[in-house]
Amino acid sequence: MASYVAPALQEKFESLSPELKDCILERNVRLNTLQDLIQVLEKIVKEGES
Repeated sequence: MASYVAPALQEKFESLSPELKDCILERNVRLNTLQDLIQVLEKIVKEGES
């Protein structure tokens, strides 16, 4: 399954660093809403803390 970024989120997604975008896309997620993006970012932060 490939990750998906909804057109409405594309501008916000593109404002992230290349490394962060790669990390998100590697997770095979569907980002339909801003809340979806926030949840993925929160998971990445939690993983980085451990």
